[in-house]
Amino acid sequence: MIATGVGSLPSLGTADDYREAVRIVLGELPDLPHVPELPGRGAIADMTGRTLAIVDGLDADLQPAGWRLTGTSGGPGVDHRRARSLLAQDLDTVEELAEGYEGAFKLQVTGPWTLAATVERPRGDRVLADHGARRDLAQALAEGVAAHAAEVRKRVPGVTRLVVQLDEPALAAVLAGRVPTASGYGRHRSIEAPEASEALGWVLGAVAGADAEPWVHSCAPGTPLDLLAGAGAAGLSVDHGLLGPADHDHLAGSLEAGRTVALGIVPSTDPAVSSAGWPTDKSVAERVLRWLDMLGLDAEEVGDRLVLTPTCGLAGATPSYARAALALVRTSAAALS
Repeated sequence: MIATGVGSLPSLGTADDYREAVRIVLGELPDLPHVPELPGRGAIADMTGRTLAIVDGLDADLQPAGWRLTGTSGGPGVDHRRARSLLAQDLDTVEELAEGYEGAFKLQVTGPWTLAATVERPRGDRVLADHGARRDLAQALAEGVAAHAAEVRKRVPGVTRLVVQLDEPALAAVLAGRVPTASGYGRHRSIEAPEASEALGWVLGAVAGADAEPWVHSCAPGTPLDLLAGAGAAGLSVDHGLLGPADHDHLAGSLEAGRTVALGIVPSTDPAVSSAGWPTDKSVAERVLRWLDMLGLDAEEVGDRLVLTPTCGLAGATPSYARAALALVRTSAAALS
């Protein structure tokens, strides 16, 4: 059993934040480190800005309401250019500090449906409102993520297993018609499951075509795990505390079928002070063993197909807790192994 992080870490507010973040993931997550995200640096570094930096053939700018596509003639705004520049600088840091590294490595991008629910069209309102725009954004993301995976492989040539995680926290809301319109007075129409699966399939297929392992992560309740697996996800990353009965059954089937399950088991923000204190590797390992026993599986049987993570990204945690949480998933996975 191994451990990894979901993706984000808190910012320390210093010029060396990103360098320290890379050191932390390489040191605390030796079996599956990842390209860290520091959204505290602003919109150019959040999950949307980070992903727009790799989207192929589409330009954007930053408006008071958030990111907006600029159309074919608008060109990239200054913030979009800054997002691309920052990503390149961050990958320079990863390349430098991961020199000589050999093994598995992970990177994260926003999935097509969360991106469509977040980014505006050139004439306003979300990309989600327009069938053609949804298709174009998903296909541009598919091309961009394949190129991004190749870039990471070039910079860290010792990678033997590359995982690309699509973050889809808005997928459940997209399918249920709960995404608000720009005015805030209405809701976008729900997306049917076949269209949702098709767009996910384009991006997940591009990941697999780049010789990488496609995962999908969501720490939102109601995410349809069967749809993700059907679209081509080889790994499912979930929050243990939000799972329903059907989710447990699906994850058991996924593990038995040889797919990976990344189980969010350590709190992603500082736990409230109590007599019990912070969780320990013993208490975390016991929770995992109880969960596996409920599924009718054992730790030896699932092996490294079960990956331990925090429940979600750590951007909202204090720096000291974020480091402790990553250390805890590592020591808990070691205890279970």
